[in-house]
Parts: sequence; C-alpha cells; structure tokens
Amino acid sequence: MLYQRSSSLFKEAEVVIPGGVNSPVRAFGAVGGTPVFAKSAKGAYVYDEDGNTYIDYINSWGPMILGHAFDPVVNAVIEKAKQGTSFGMPTAIETEIAQLATSMVTNIEKIRFVNSGTEACMSAVRLARGFAKKDKIIKFAGCYHGHSDSFLIAAGSGAITFGTPNSPGVTQGTAKDTLLAKYNDIDNVTEVVEANKGEIACIIIEPVAGNMGCIPPKDNFLQKLRTLCDQHDILLIFDEVMTGFRLAAGGAQELYNVYADIVCFGKVIGGGLPVGAFAARNEIMDYLAPIGPVYQAGTLSGNPLAMAAGLAMLKALDADKTVFKRLAEKTEYLHQGFSKVLQKNNVKHSINRVGSMISIHFEEHEVFDFETSAGANNETFKKFFHGMLKEGIYIAPSAFETWFISDALSYDDLDATIKAVDKVSKNF
Repeated sequence: MLYQRSSSLFKEAEVVIPGGVNSPVRAFGAVGGTPVFAKSAKGAYVYDEDGNTYIDYINSWGPMILGHAFDPVVNAVIEKAKQGTSFGMPTAIETEIAQLATSMVTNIEKIRFVNSGTEACMSAVRLARGFAKKDKIIKFAGCYHGHSDSFLIAAGSGAITFGTPNSPGVTQGTAKDTLLAKYNDIDNVTEVVEANKGEIACIIIEPVAGNMGCIPPKDNFLQKLRTLCDQHDILLIFDEVMTGFRLAAGGAQELYNVYADIVCFGKVIGGGLPVGAFAARNEIMDYLAPIGPVYQAGTLSGNPLAMAAGLAMLKALDADKTVFKRLAEKTEYLHQGFSKVLQKNNVKHSINRVGSMISIHFEEHEVFDFETSAGANNETFKKFFHGMLKEGIYIAPSAFETWFISDALSYDDLDATIKAVDKVSKNF
C-alpha cells in the first residue's frame, strides 16, 4: 500500500499541531511509522487519503456500532443542521434523548449531557464528592477515564503507550486524593478501603476495561465491588463510555446485573459526534446546579447536532432487539477464527472478548489486569499491526486498546480478517 499523501499530510500537521495529531494514540508512537489519514468511511470500511481501503475495527473508538455514515444518523444531523447548529438555549430534542436513554438503562432517573467522556467522568466524580462530602476516590491501574487531573494516575491506553502514566501538570494535592487499586482483585480494593476508612467518596471503574485491551471482570468482581461500596457508604461509578449501549441496551450493568450509583456514557450515545453524559437516581442528580450545590456547566452541552445523532442511534438500537446478539455472535466468530490460526502458527497469545469488544494479547497466560496486559510482547504487536495494515485491516495502533466490532461487518469481512491474521502471524 502507498501512504504518500498521508505522509505529506502528517508533515504538514506536525508544523501546526503538537505531534501532528489531536489525540496522542493517533500518532503511531507505539507502533512506529506514519499515521494513516482518513478521507471517508461507509459501513464497515474506511478510505484513506491515498485511496486505500480498510476493514475497520476501531470504528471511531467505539461509537460506530452500526457502521460508518449510518443513514439515519447522517440524515438526522443534516436535517437538524438546517435549523441551526447551536443556540445556547434549551431544545426539545435534549429531553427526547434523555427520556429514551433513561428508559433503556433501568437504574437511572436523570441524565445530563456534556461534550466528551472525559467531561462526563470528571463531572461524575465531582458530583460524587459533593454528594458524599468526602474527598478521596479509588481508580484502577490501567483504567482510563479521560485526561482530567484526577484520572492521570496509572491511566490506561494512551498514557501507557507513551510511558507517562503520571502526567506532568498533575499536582501532588490532586494525586494524593486518587487511590490506586488492582483491577479484578477485590482483596486489594478492600485493603485500600480499610486503610482510608470514612474518606472515600467513590470508586470509579470501567466495568469491562477497554484501555489495557479488553479485560472482562472475573470471579464476580463487580458484584463484590458493589457489596463493598454498600458496606462502606461509597458511591460506585461505572465508566460506560465504551460499554454503554454497546454490550447491551443497558450496557455492562444489564449484562452483569450489577448497578452503579452513577453511570458515565459517551461514544454510542452520540452517534459519532462529540458527546458524553452522566446519570444517576434523582437523589444524586438533584445535587447538581441549578437545583443543587455542585456546579457543572457547558456552553455546547446538549447541542442539537449531537443530540440528533445520538437520538437516531439510540432509536435504531432500541428498535432492533437482536442487534446485540448479532454483534456478540460476530465477535465470537472472530475469536474462534483467531484462536485457530494463531495456534496453527504456534503464536503465543491470549484473547479476551465481551460482547462486541475483543483484543488479542501476545502472551500465553491469562490477561486480567494492568500487569498481565503490560507483560505481553509489544514487539510482536508492532509486527502484527503493520502486517494487518498492509492486508487492509485497520486496528488500533496500540496494544492497549480493545477492538470494536460493528454490525456493518459481514461474515466475508470477518473471514478476510481471519485470513489476514493467519498470513501475518506466519511471519512472527
């Protein structure tokens, strides 16, 4: 494949944009080479500036669950844009999507829309601290909740990729109120809670981690976490920015039958436009301004274009009762195909899968937390990434990211992907 146009565009971008990108993982820093510049996308495919076509497995990092340029979403945005792009005033569509979202997720009564997953998680933690009247929070090593100061303590994905899990610019005062625990280790969480008894406002977690690869909860970890929070009067926050409206209509909460006090959303809920949201029961949400003391605001929050895109997406998912089953079946098909060819080619690997999220780790042992994910062979991943790219398969340019499956993928696309894995892995 030729990447002449992408290479030229990257050089131009580096002059005026730090690192040539507006989000670090796009820079190919973890895998080497020049980032691919996208030109357009439709369904399961992305087309770059050099005319190359790729079967896409990042799907804009999750939101394109029904494929790129999904007609109902595109049409909704076009029609809404004709009426104006933003007003700084309430609009009826904000209430409409709020009503639909709260009906699809059983344990939330009110929801507030913001502009990103980072903003949603940041606001949720502030709300939890204000409601609980306590300062400390617990997060998990390898989980990524955006780039707010409180979360850049052993963060996942991009922070791991670039070796800066503790970012300069985060003050010691902020860091001391963020306590670290080990994912899938309830004994460790309990120790942290006991050592800080009465001081912890909330525990925030990706119920299925997606920023150290796809890491499912094991041994009833979420249920045990819920019990621990109840015992110690701690609010439980699920960061469902990736999993919300993807793993089920009600997200990971529905899938695992464990319900958080506050839930954060993003990705799918915006249909591909910049959107985040956080939601909870009335008692907690009514602690927000303008009716409560906890301040949170955003000029473009709930803007009509994003609300139109999100509403069209949620309506489509709500109307199709088999979509999540189809997605899970396609992901399982990939899992079985990957396992077969990697075993045949004697490649050490471990595959994790939940619903329409999947990741391949070049490590023969089970991957269940940050340490086991970080222990995988990153050099093998680099070869794998560039080999798959050459075969027309686009995956995340980082070993610490989950793949996202879209319903637009056909079984022919899945077979082509498995064939590519077979071809590439023969050369390891």
